[in-house]
Amino acid sequence: MKTILVCYEERPMTARVVERSAELVKALGAKLIVTSVAPVMGYAARGVGPFDPTDPPARHAEELEDAAARFAELGVTDVETVTGVGEAAGAILDLAAERAVDLIVLGAHDGGAISRVIGGSVSDRVAHKARADVLIVH
Repeated sequence: MKTILVCYEERPMTARVVERSAELVKALGAKLIVTSVAPVMGYAARGVGPFDPTDPPARHAEELEDAAARFAELGVTDVETVTGVGEAAGAILDLAAERAVDLIVLGAHDGGAISRVIGGSVSDRVAHKARADVLIVH
């Protein structure tokens, strides 16, 4: 296993995602890429632009700085960060394919009944469509 992609998002399980990923990176001597995806608004108002003003790419870039610091605390200092843009599952899958990653690590998320009706959670979509192995951390 040469390259691991970690999908980073500030949520209650983030610490476990980082810990599990750090264990794997160190044990396997793998390269680490960490991404956080800024969503694009489907129907942006005139003059607003394509990004949700409450969740812009700059916030995701800050999250990735936090992620790199968390990994450094666990002894993983060679971290490449990539701010994604777009629909989360699609951006993750595109990055994984582009970088030929061997493993995608992300946190479990149960969006409830509404999420299942409109297509499932990001972790569900990534797990079902990824060409790489996927580790979903609970």
